[in-house]
Amino acid sequence: MLARSTGASSWRTPFVLLMLMAAANQLGFASWWNLLNNFAVNEVGYTGREIGIQQSIREIPGFLAFTAVFVLLIMREQTLALLALLFLGVGVGITGLLPSVYGLYFTTIIMSIGFHYYETTNQSLSLQWLPKETAPAQMGRILSVAAMAQLVAYSVIFVTWKSFNLSFALVFGIAGAMTITMVTFLAFTFPHFTAPHPQRKKLVLRSRYWLYYALTFMGGARRQIFTVFAGFMMVQRFGYEVDEISALFIINCLFNLVCAPYIGKFIGKFGERRMLTIEYIGLIIVFVSYALVTNPWIAAGLYVIDHAFFAMAIAMKTYFQKIADPTDIAPTAGVAFTINHIAAVVIPALFGLIWLVNPSAVFYIGAAMAFGSLVLARLVPRDPVEGNEWVGRHTGAPQAAE
Repeated sequence: MLARSTGASSWRTPFVLLMLMAAANQLGFASWWNLLNNFAVNEVGYTGREIGIQQSIREIPGFLAFTAVFVLLIMREQTLALLALLFLGVGVGITGLLPSVYGLYFTTIIMSIGFHYYETTNQSLSLQWLPKETAPAQMGRILSVAAMAQLVAYSVIFVTWKSFNLSFALVFGIAGAMTITMVTFLAFTFPHFTAPHPQRKKLVLRSRYWLYYALTFMGGARRQIFTVFAGFMMVQRFGYEVDEISALFIINCLFNLVCAPYIGKFIGKFGERRMLTIEYIGLIIVFVSYALVTNPWIAAGLYVIDHAFFAMAIAMKTYFQKIADPTDIAPTAGVAFTINHIAAVVIPALFGLIWLVNPSAVFYIGAAMAFGSLVLARLVPRDPVEGNEWVGRHTGAPQAAE
């Protein structure tokens, strides 16, 4: 059982805290992401070169996420999560005040330190606090709450941007202030929770987790195709405005809001292997279609479908939860984020140069990456546990394919 500080009321539970932190994170980050490409192109004058560099800079804190385990020597993991959200709010809030190439680089790094340290600790706390039996469904509900926060951010921008002739500085400032306010509320409202298994305060890198590391690395590469170049394509190639990008994001949020809890349940019912297989086959089709698309409406549909597959990434987390030593979760979360961002640091800048020559090539390479992930996904056992981390690893005979 998860130990709780005494005096906590019935609603002040670890699960509720995880949901509210997810909402605070998305109030800030979703607003920043909604405005980023238009701000970068229209206000700062970015081309594919600068957007690639900026996105590589954004991923540097993710690459250094393993350092979170050293921060945990001086503060609790829950405290670090809230402090990270505070950094995110500050970074978002000051973005519009520095509309220059290097100004956006600077505010991006501040925001990104908060975002990536939060994501590292959030993944760790989720796997520690949520029971294995219900973790997929509960993670789906947390994702749904995050989608609700995104929906609020995108909807407000969509409705007010042209109606009130808002400025980038004002919207960035409001989003940052809302995040900071919510973090302050959480810090003073919730008690400190204690996980059932004390976490190791040193880096953990185990050979038996190799498949999880490989899937995580490929996931980081895949994510860049969507977060950097699919969104940039919508603005640069098809001329989507701020309110139109907001509309696409709203559709994405509605999908997660409605479907993420069901996807979590499906993962619990059908297993991580099948769900990851479906995700990667779908991504191969989407990335090849990105390379060929010429119609803005079809491009918008592909963008929504692409985003929908992100909910299936819950399967990768619960796969690790099932195979991991419970005391490895916090240090491995930092290591995994670093592995995830090895590709993320390199790909935006490198692919930004490829984009200048042939934008379609970026998406064809993305399809090849998705195929590599599919091959890895087929090595996930139907029933992963400690000692049965990949097909053929179990002391018995290798498992047959489905």
